Amino acid sequence: MQPIHADGLALLTEAGIEPVLCPSADMDTVSRWIPGCQAVITRDAGLSGDAIAASDVLKVIVVHGAGHDPVDKRAAASKGVLVCTTPGANARSVSELALGLALATARLIPAADQSVRSGRRGFRESHVFQELSGKTALIVGWGATGAGLGQMLHSAFGMRVIVYSPRNPDTGKFERVSVLAEGLASADLVSLHTPLRDETRGMFNASAFAAMKKGAILVNTARAGLVDEAALAQALADGTIAAAGLDVYSPSAPTGALATSNRVIFTPHLGGTTGEALQRVAIAAARHVITALAGGRPSTTIEFHPEAAL
Repeated sequence: MQPIHADGLALLTEAGIEPVLCPSADMDTVSRWIPGCQAVITRDAGLSGDAIAASDVLKVIVVHGAGHDPVDKRAAASKGVLVCTTPGANARSVSELALGLALATARLIPAADQSVRSGRRGFRESHVFQELSGKTALIVGWGATGAGLGQMLHSAFGMRVIVYSPRNPDTGKFERVSVLAEGLASADLVSLHTPLRDETRGMFNASAFAAMKKGAILVNTARAGLVDEAALAQALADGTIAAAGLDVYSPSAPTGALATSNRVIFTPHLGGTTGEALQRVAIAAARHVITALAGGRPSTTIEFHPEAAL
């Protein structure tokens, strides 16, 4: 079960819409509960094609957040079901977590904490730590979260911020790079904020890591599929990457090759889970449901054309 903030549920109730809380987020359970539901609000569990096929009166799927890749949009389109998102509502929280991961990786804070707790001496003498001030940060993806982090890094640390974001030409006062490798070559910190698409899947592979400035830090609060984890493990092992802060990763990563390094920080998809963000996203999601069930089309509805995806 992936509950939403009470304020979102209250908004639905006030509009005469009865919220039904599915007891589990697994798709078999969802498939059994979805008949009779006109709308679905889903967090990172998404909604499978089988679950959509099991629906009978479904009109809209609202993603509690910005990432919609776990929703089967082809299945939704085939049944005339709208799919929309709530982008920007949790952006500040994700940006702040990315900043926290940047600091934590630069100073290896979790590993230092574990060293102290275990009574081991010599941690600070056996590792190299970095400042962020005055360094160069490459933001990959200049949406609300990437732009938020860029502003923070520039304002708080005087970092030079460069941007790789082919789909967003407006980066304000910050320099754009048209070729990813050019940005990677000069960046001390690389933070990922781009959606997962066909062209971005696995974009941080062995070639990308080879192009990076030696000793750089990688932060990913976007999507696990952006990073080739085997290539990242090798880049950490050979010293290309000094450390990595990951809020998203494959299910096996915390017990795999990446887990052997104390220079990798895993957080359990904390990006948008502050109380403030959960409230904002739930309210935005509820408003989309209300709009769709009243016959409207939410402003963030995803345009999906099945024939174009063949």
